[in-house]
Amino acid sequence: MFLMFQILTVLVVAIAMALTLAHALELPGKLQLSKEQYLAVQKIYYPGFTVGGAAEPVGVLLLLGLMLMFPIGSTAFWLVAAALSALAAMHLAYWLLTHPVNHFWLRDVDLAKGGSGFFSFDPLGRATDADQTDWKSLRDRWEFSHVVRAVFGIASLIFLVTAIAVHA
Repeated sequence: MFLMFQILTVLVVAIAMALTLAHALELPGKLQLSKEQYLAVQKIYYPGFTVGGAAEPVGVLLLLGLMLMFPIGSTAFWLVAAALSALAAMHLAYWLLTHPVNHFWLRDVDLAKGGSGFFSFDPLGRATDADQTDWKSLRDRWEFSHVVRAVFGIASLIFLVTAIAVHA
């Protein structure tokens, strides 16, 4: 059972990391797009990346559970704690940097009820107003936020796999 939990945790963390890494790897090509091309491309990510994004909070919960399964103070415990911290930082970066810009990209998209509620959720009042910000600054914020998130995601996966290897 413990082995299956470890495998599930690695799988979910890998999915969370892979989605943001995919966005980060698109950066060089997307910086070459015109405004019209870029705005058209941004809308295609919904709903696939939205559904896959559920891996982030699920991964945080799984990492917390896994961390508590290791002896407190052990090397594996601290490595999973580091993985948890990195994945939580990745998720926090989404809410602080990426999510507010999504409101701008999806303003003309007819979203399903759940998607509409998710993308309109703005607890910090950070949604970006199209009239106040140049599209290139929004693009740069969105694109580079995924580079930051990818670094956290990769770190989380490395810490997690190392913890499992150390414990084996």
